[in-house]
Amino acid sequence: MLGARAWLGSVLLLPRAGVGLAASRRCPGVWPRTWPHRNPSRGSSSRDKDRSATVSSSVPMPAGGKGSHPSSTPQRVPNRLIHEKSPYLLQHAYNPVDWYPWGQEAFDKARKENKPIFLSVGYSTCHWCHMMEEESFQNEEIGRLLSEDFVSVKVDREERPDVDKVYMTFVQATSSGGGWPMNVWLTPNLQPFVGGTYFPPEDGLTRVGFRTVLLRIREQWKQNKNTLLENSQRVTTALLARSEISMGDRQLPPSAATMNNRCFQQLDEGYDEEYGGFAEAPKFPTPVILSFLFSYWLSHRLTQDGSRAQQMALHTLKMMANGGIRDHVGQGFHRYSTDCQWHVPHFEKMLYDQAQLAVAYSQAFQISGDEFYSDVAKGILQYVARSLSHRSGGFYSAEDADSPPERGMRPKEGAYYVWTVKEVQQLLPEPVLGATEPLTSGQLLMKHYGLTEAGNISPSQDPKGELQGQNVLTVRYSLELTAARFGLDVEAVRTLLNTGLEKLFQARKHRPKPHLDSKMLAAWNGLMVSGYAVTGAVLGQDRLISYATNGAKFLKRHMFDVASGRLMRTCYTGSGGTVEHSSPPCWGFLEDYAFVVRGLLDLYEASQESAWLEWALRLQDTQDRLFWDSQGGGYFCSEAELGAGLPLRLKDDQDGAEPSANSVSAHNLLRLHGFTGHKDWMDKCVCLLTAFSERMRRVPVALPEMVRALSAQQQTLKQIVICGDRQAKDTKALVQCVHSVYIPNKVLILADGDPSSFLSRQLPFLSTLRRLEDQATAYVCENQACSMPITDPCELRKLLHP
Repeated sequence: MLGARAWLGSVLLLPRAGVGLAASRRCPGVWPRTWPHRNPSRGSSSRDKDRSATVSSSVPMPAGGKGSHPSSTPQRVPNRLIHEKSPYLLQHAYNPVDWYPWGQEAFDKARKENKPIFLSVGYSTCHWCHMMEEESFQNEEIGRLLSEDFVSVKVDREERPDVDKVYMTFVQATSSGGGWPMNVWLTPNLQPFVGGTYFPPEDGLTRVGFRTVLLRIREQWKQNKNTLLENSQRVTTALLARSEISMGDRQLPPSAATMNNRCFQQLDEGYDEEYGGFAEAPKFPTPVILSFLFSYWLSHRLTQDGSRAQQMALHTLKMMANGGIRDHVGQGFHRYSTDCQWHVPHFEKMLYDQAQLAVAYSQAFQISGDEFYSDVAKGILQYVARSLSHRSGGFYSAEDADSPPERGMRPKEGAYYVWTVKEVQQLLPEPVLGATEPLTSGQLLMKHYGLTEAGNISPSQDPKGELQGQNVLTVRYSLELTAARFGLDVEAVRTLLNTGLEKLFQARKHRPKPHLDSKMLAAWNGLMVSGYAVTGAVLGQDRLISYATNGAKFLKRHMFDVASGRLMRTCYTGSGGTVEHSSPPCWGFLEDYAFVVRGLLDLYEASQESAWLEWALRLQDTQDRLFWDSQGGGYFCSEAELGAGLPLRLKDDQDGAEPSANSVSAHNLLRLHGFTGHKDWMDKCVCLLTAFSERMRRVPVALPEMVRALSAQQQTLKQIVICGDRQAKDTKALVQCVHSVYIPNKVLILADGDPSSFLSRQLPFLSTLRRLEDQATAYVCENQACSMPITDPCELRKLLHP
């Protein structure tokens, strides 16, 4: 940790923006729902842990007094954010703050008028961003302070992840954590000197209010500006050294076996035996960890640790799916659980969670054969198709946690998703025939899902009292136990529960819906293409693969500039369902390229349409040109020109709620080498893994996805070649056999016998592989040696999964 006190002679850490509750060791109670949205991550350093952020500064600040409460505005006058496309920026377009979007106009004003920049970063479905906007940014007096003494800049973190990452690095390094809203004060040269997360508007017993912080900073800027600038420069220099990721003198990455075992041991130590998951509350779905455990199991199947890894992943997925973090009425997963039992969620739904969890549950089905997991995966994709899909094939970013309980009322968190016993009883009054005691459909559902008259949400998780008497559906019993309790047939109970959930779903349609962030991001759309492609391939459902295909077509049509070969980061839903772009367009970042390339590779393997593979190769070439660090190895998160003026150019070094783009790129490079045989892809992969060697050695659990790539690189990928006609039944049978087996380190290649095809030109050895007796034929190739030809799917399965 880069402690502010260690670097800056005199430092004042202001009291915490949010105050936490004490936690027990085994099940750490609940984290209060008064914390800002935090940056989910794992590891041993302070940067890698979920904590409430303190506010840190580079100089002491004099005390400030209390001010007036927000005054009403007789007429709403828009500020310059009204011209933006981002739903988040538009939420602030009527604040009495002279907001600027991130850009040269704001920077020039700060330099010309010699004012500090107040940078506020958030996103449109962030509960505590809403709270700070309502409490502070709509306050007339605070608005005057921000407009007169600062140049105020508002950033959508999902539009500009580069800006978010740079200043989040500062906040995390100079305090005990980070989250959103993130508020940072900068010099006119964009160097940070004070940072924090959510601030209440006024001082409390243990907290400094936002108005006081503004007054202190204003005073310091007037009286001690030179000292402040010097300290800011020192912090920036230290951050630059601390964040550098480079090959240095290393020639090769570390041993995959060592990193695998160390990562597994760190996960095993933090595993919750009872409820699954790998952290104290709040618990985030972290698919990168589950993916690592599945890969670890595959390479250690005959060991106790291998069995343990499989059990940890499957148990976690089952507990999550049974918990309240899953929306049992409308499907899909909420962002995280506020308790260790996966019971009470933070209710927003993010596209990236749905995409990755669909893959995780599909993999669990491949490994276990249990249709429970495939049903969950299908439910996730059903939710995305219904609620997060643009009619042209793209995918929206998120749904909010907050919504009005009834039209015209103030929004409350979770209002759309929670139920009272009275509501359920009124919706499901039908008697259940054959039960051993008087029973209605509503009573059966309430018993199975744990609803109570008083509500099943602890007051400690509801400090504002918004959820009093409400219930979150969470599976409390197996179908067998619920059936036995009432003397009913298991299938009858299943049917009754499904019918009841459908009635609740229909009733919920009449509630005011949560805000939809209709912004579409290339990166998250790429993840969703993977979600549909992988799940469709594993389950053998062409309908799901067609959603992936439509998503890829959307990306190529609306988020790809043919002339430059570059991806655009964002596009937006216009009037009448049209697609709009900002002007100038927001160009893609590393994660956009990495996640889209992964999606295209997954789509090729699901569909065997080589056009997607060809586009993936072209995008990888562009990624290499824009982001590759030819000196240090690995990829920068942003283009040099796009991030001009930012004090840092970072390489993302953590697999968290989303995988690191460098981790995903390592896998992509390996797969592209497998598809093409081009040595430069492999060389780049080795350089990348070498650059991240120190990070992996120190905290392998912070990079489980990269440790997985390291294993794949050192074990070599299988090339599974199917010689046959793409539309023929025998070809499809062999392809489906491959998809039914969990083989993470492979590429699936269709050789149709055309020597002029794209893949035949890339891999000349394909021309030596023949169909056996004019039947579709499979070959499994490793290290430039191929198996005997196989035409029987059962024989192929034995070879792939001995």
